[in-house]
Amino acid sequence: MDALVTTEWLAGELHANDLRIVDATYFLADHGRDAVAEYEAAHIPGAVFMDLAEIADTTSPLPTMLPSPEKFASRMQSLGLGDGSRIVLYDDSPLHTAARAWWMLRTFGAHDVAILDGGIAKWKAEGRETKSGKESLRHRHFTVWADDKGLRTLAQMKANVESGAEQVVDARSAARFSGQEPDPRPATLAGHIPGSKNIPYGQLFNADGTWKQGDVLKAIYTDAGIDLSKPLVGTCGSGITASVLVFGAHLLGNEAALYDGSWSEWGADLTTPKAMGTA
Repeated sequence: MDALVTTEWLAGELHANDLRIVDATYFLADHGRDAVAEYEAAHIPGAVFMDLAEIADTTSPLPTMLPSPEKFASRMQSLGLGDGSRIVLYDDSPLHTAARAWWMLRTFGAHDVAILDGGIAKWKAEGRETKSGKESLRHRHFTVWADDKGLRTLAQMKANVESGAEQVVDARSAARFSGQEPDPRPATLAGHIPGSKNIPYGQLFNADGTWKQGDVLKAIYTDAGIDLSKPLVGTCGSGITASVLVFGAHLLGNEAALYDGSWSEWGADLTTPKAMGTA
């Protein structure tokens, strides 16, 4: 299974015994939308709802941080996702949150994971079947396991400012990145991590919500000053849209890491250096 699958492919695989479909839609409060209600109103047949707000470290003062491996495995089991499953993720969020779910699943040991290109919006636009209500799948064993090679911490990011060992790419808007626009979070300073580059995550998508691919996608990274043959770390405001840049890099053969605390952590920490302006 490719990392990015088409609606045609999914329609053909819909009833395969090992296939699991997951709605990973997540909204911010100012979106004014209810992800659970929208899922229950219409979802791809067989899809379960993955609540990214709850499948997180809810004890952390930072938003949507990774949960413990045990909590993640427990939630996946209750959703019927387990060892040996092929998992296809989709969303209907302006944040393209299926990418965050993809990164989390891979971090916690699931390898056969894909994103549906164009999400449920494309599925609906093509007149394909949807279902309402909830789906109930039997529990499956999900091995508790975590691989932190794709995860970066505050300490690692501080050290990287000094070493420059890894390139850092920021998914926030140009105005947030430059510091021209203040951060919406209280007690969080504006700007960006010194030395980082900026690719607003929306640049990775076509007008219909499908992913840009191939040379078109590669040019977005290279035009921003990123060398895809070298180590890369994605960051953003809270670790959500950074996943978009990490997935885009994956499509191009670069296994980028993600700074989970992102600007929510860096911008609020008085010990971290902040840069202003364009990189």
